[in-house]
Amino acid sequence: MSSGVAVNEKCLEVFQELKLRHKYKFIIFKLSDDNREIIVENAAETGEYSTFVSQLPEDEPRYAIYDFEYEKPGEGLRSKIVFYAWTPDTAKVRAKMLYASSKDALRRTLVGIAIEVQGTDFSEVDEEAVLEKAQRSN
Repeated sequence: MSSGVAVNEKCLEVFQELKLRHKYKFIIFKLSDDNREIIVENAAETGEYSTFVSQLPEDEPRYAIYDFEYEKPGEGLRSKIVFYAWTPDTAKVRAKMLYASSKDALRRTLVGIAIEVQGTDFSEVDEEAVLEKAQRSN
């Protein structure tokens, strides 16, 4: 089910900067105040994984992208672009429904995502859980 929410063109611009030039380490997206479009809330050029996770609100949904680097045994340093659909259990039901129905519009716009993570609490976006997914993927 589509919500009719548009994706602001800045979302793709900033994503391309992360993907092609590695200008950003992570990007956090949110719905605009009028719930008509997905916008960039924050784009950080540097940041540890813990810094990224600390930017996710405890009680509001968000979408996010993280340029996840990890060591693959015997193959060296790897990098995967990870998409996060963050819908904490404590968020309002209407907000969760709006974010769930708008996710596909953003996902279709951001081509090149290797891994998707659905998070309803911080344990589901833990660095070790994402590392495990990254190592299982090609």
